[in-house]
This record gives sequence, structure tokens and C-alpha cells, in this order.
Amino acid sequence: QVQLVESGGGLVLPGGSLRLSCAASGSIFNIDHMAWYRQAPGKQREYVAAISPAGTTNYADSVKGRLAISTDNAKNTVWLQMNSLKREDTAVYYCSILMSGPKNIPYDYWGQGTQVTVSS
Repeated sequence: QVQLVESGGGLVLPGGSLRLSCAASGSIFNIDHMAWYRQAPGKQREYVAAISPAGTTNYADSVKGRLAISTDNAKNTVWLQMNSLKREDTAVYYCSILMSGPKNIPYDYWGQGTQVTVSS
């Protein structure tokens, strides 16, 4: 079993910054990537960004240039630096981890989410 604990959410003014963190613990093996998703009220969960253990990153077009994902492999921790925040960034942000088991069977786990509210 794997546990993911997110932190760092809160209320921020438009144009402000926040840094989310996610710490993974438990039976962790063969990490494919760690990622952030978000879900705004009344909308489906959407992809935000991902990072591989090698440091390869990928971002949704809507956040490129404003959000940055980073990781500390030794600590199984991933961060999401959020700059120039907009009201439309308001959502619950979820951390996920995807691991590859024997015979390439995927194992994915999710955190409980952290609320980010961008408002004046």
C-alpha cells in the first residue's frame, strides 16, 4: 500500500504564488512518474503536470510557463510551484504516483487532495 499526503494549498490573490508538496510513503517501487491533477467545482478532474524519476517533465497547455513540477527521488516527494495564479486555477489539487509492477502491471495511487482558491 502507498500513501500520498499533499499540503500547501490555501487562499491566494490573483497573480500570487503557492507551492504544493506531496510526500509518498509505503511500498514504493519502480516509479514511472508522479503527477498533479486538479478538479474544479462542477468539472471533471484534469491533468496538470507530471515528472519522471529522471526529471523529465510534462505540462498541460493551460499551465505552461506558470507552474513548475519538481521532485526529490530520495524522499519520494514532488512539488508544484504555482506562479501568476488565475481565478481559473481554483480547484482541489491531487497528487498521484504510477508504478510498474511485475509483468508491467500498473499501480497508481492518489492523495486526498488540497484546496487551492484564487480569489480577491
